[in-house]
Amino acid sequence: MSGMAFWPGSAVAPPAVAQSDPATVRDMQPSGFQAYLSGLRPKARAMGIRDATMDGVFPTLTFNPRVVALDQAQPGGGPESPIPAFEPYRRQHVDAARINRGRIAYQTNRSRLTRIERETGVPEAIMVAIYGHETNYGSYVGDFDLLRSLATLAFEGRRRALFEPELLATLKMLDSGVPRGRLVGSWAGATGYPQFLPSVYLRVAKDGDGDGKADIWTSEADALASIANYFVDAGWRRGMPWGIAVSVPAGLDRGAIANRTTAPRCPRVMERHSRWLTMAEWRRRGVMPLGGTTLADTDLATLIEPDGPGRTAYLLTGNYRVILDYNCSNFYALSVGLLADAVAG
Repeated sequence: MSGMAFWPGSAVAPPAVAQSDPATVRDMQPSGFQAYLSGLRPKARAMGIRDATMDGVFPTLTFNPRVVALDQAQPGGGPESPIPAFEPYRRQHVDAARINRGRIAYQTNRSRLTRIERETGVPEAIMVAIYGHETNYGSYVGDFDLLRSLATLAFEGRRRALFEPELLATLKMLDSGVPRGRLVGSWAGATGYPQFLPSVYLRVAKDGDGDGKADIWTSEADALASIANYFVDAGWRRGMPWGIAVSVPAGLDRGAIANRTTAPRCPRVMERHSRWLTMAEWRRRGVMPLGGTTLADTDLATLIEPDGPGRTAYLLTGNYRVILDYNCSNFYALSVGLLADAVAG
């Protein structure tokens, strides 16, 4: 979902957008839409995008009301919205079919995965789990024309601060030689096997098979290398697990471990985590690993109980925060980690 930094409408709140000039119904005409695109030319030129590229694509774009409707239908995710149980989500996203397909992808790409992990420190199974979560191992990548969708969402204006830079990034991709036919994806602009936003593609997409291109649409090698590069860019620490399942004693004093700070990014996601303690401190409180993977006594971790006391809980490391950088949702990050463990197991 980001490989991207995030999916619009996901747990990450988009930047605030001034409401001074959203497109009105009267403006939603070809002339208003084309006038908006024409007004982007100075910004595009400043990014090195050629006029010939804009001349070739702008006249072909039309306003798409469907993507506006999809954007406006996204849940707000405000503090009043109840958080559902994690277990149904886990059963849907870490199911036998996805695990089995993940193991096939894991074995098929084993030689290149081993090389990428050696170079980056990002575990093979984490790359595969992201690939599986984002597009079910390439089986569905979306079929919206990115340029048309992003131009529409930027023109509509409600979240212009998010969508206009992504439209310009898509133009930059086209100007840099990415074929127009590749520029398809989700209604909100995510594209390719990793579902990168265009700005993320420009920042971290990588050639994984040595052909000189970063083809995240048809090359699994490029997609997996790009996912790993995203994680490196986000601060993945080599050799550190994402987290471990633990048992929590009934008498744990949750007030004593409560997080007292407010995260600047996705605060509702982070507020479900405890404060940071070392593994040795967690053990002293009776929080014990349930499986074979463990953490060193000096490793720092936070606790999350996604379905409340008495159910499986998890100690989460800094690498879990890197998964959150891809898509800031606890359910997403937990299921990626659990799918990776199942695929590798």
